[in-house]
Amino acid sequence: MSLQNETEFRNFIVWLEDQKIRHYKIEDRGNLRNIHSDDWPKSFEKYMKDVNCPFKIQERQETVDWLLGLAVRLEYGDNADKYKDSTPDGAKNTDNTAKNAEPLINLDVNNPDFKAGVMALANLLQIQRHDDYLVMLKAIRILVQERLTQDAIAKASQSKEGLPVALEKHILGFDTGDAVLNEAAQILRLLHIEELRELQTKINEAIVAVQAIIADPKTDHRLGKVGR
Repeated sequence: MSLQNETEFRNFIVWLEDQKIRHYKIEDRGNLRNIHSDDWPKSFEKYMKDVNCPFKIQERQETVDWLLGLAVRLEYGDNADKYKDSTPDGAKNTDNTAKNAEPLINLDVNNPDFKAGVMALANLLQIQRHDDYLVMLKAIRILVQERLTQDAIAKASQSKEGLPVALEKHILGFDTGDAVLNEAAQILRLLHIEELRELQTKINEAIVAVQAIIADPKTDHRLGKVGR
C-alpha cells in the first residue's frame, strides 16, 4: 500500500475497521466505507477521534502505525488463548540469562505496536521526533530517569532556601543617583546571574543526554538493533 495513493489508503483504513478493529457497528460504517465521497476526510477524522488515535489526519505514517498496533492488540485480545502459549521460531533455545541482561536485544523495532507506543510516549513527554524509534526510546528513558523517578520528583519538590547575600560586596558598575534604585539594580543583576547559571546547567544536561544517545557503543542504529 502506498500512503500517497489516496484510494489505496482509504481502502486500507476500511479493511482495518471491517476485518480487525471493528470499532463501529456494521450499520455505522457507511460513511467510512464511502471512499469516493468528498466528505471522507471528515469521516476519517471522526473515526480517529472515536478510536482515540493521538495523531492528526495529516500524519499518515504515524496514524497507520498506530491503527496497526491497535489491530494487533485487538486481534490478540480476541484470540488470547490461541497466542498465549505461542513461542517464536528459535526462541526455545535462547539463553534466558542473556534475555534478562539485555531486555531490548530481541526487540522488533519494526513492530507497528512498538512504533505507536514510542510515538505516543514521545508526544506525551514532548520529545522531539526522530526517524529512528530507538533514538526516541533512549531519549524517553533518559528523561524518565532524570525527571520522573521518585527521587527526581522529590528533589524537584524540595524548596530552595537561599543564602543571605551582602549587596555591598557586589559592585554595580554604575550609579543611578538613588540608593534604593542602586540596591534594586544589584538584586536584579544577581538574579540574572542565577538564571544564567541554571540555563548553563540545563545546557550541560542536554549535551550529556545527546552524547548518551549517539555515543552508546552497544547501539547500532543502522541495523535497528540494541546490544552486541
